Amino acid sequence: MSSFHHSTAWGHTVSYPQYPQQQQAQPWQGGEPPLWAPYCGATFGAAVNRFFKKYTVFHGRASRSEYWWWMLVSFGVSIILQILIASGSGGAMATSGTFSSAPGPGLVIGGLLAAIWGLGTVIPSLALMARRLHDVNLSGWLMLIALVPFVGALAVVIMTILPSNPAGQRFDRPGSI
Repeated sequence: MSSFHHSTAWGHTVSYPQYPQQQQAQPWQGGEPPLWAPYCGATFGAAVNRFFKKYTVFHGRASRSEYWWWMLVSFGVSIILQILIASGSGGAMATSGTFSSAPGPGLVIGGLLAAIWGLGTVIPSLALMARRLHDVNLSGWLMLIALVPFVGALAVVIMTILPSNPAGQRFDRPGSI
């Protein structure tokens, strides 16, 4: 950081701090940036693809589009699984007219699929959240704030909405993926 000196009409010198200019996103040849770099303006397909390719990568950064496209996919799949579970959890009327409270196949299948989905995406979702926080120039450990009842999850959502911060480049490891 340098200083800019300005003289006033009364002969006093005033110093103003000069901050470095924000760096622009790196234009990558061929369109898509390498996996170690954030992909600003990622498409739906590219974001999902990068999510699975960077399955357990907690270093580096993830752009807002990478993060929120995946959140949309995760939310959509969760809604579908909940509908499947709800449709199979009620009782069924037998052909004889008696009511049976045995769970339907949708409950078992939906529950099994939800468990597989949850186990299969929990680690990469945490990794993506850590990378998103890095892009804002925050520690990935701040995701633990979500464990605070009521306000914690809201705080993490607000942090993931923040724009990219060029200082977050300190979390990059070029060529590591």
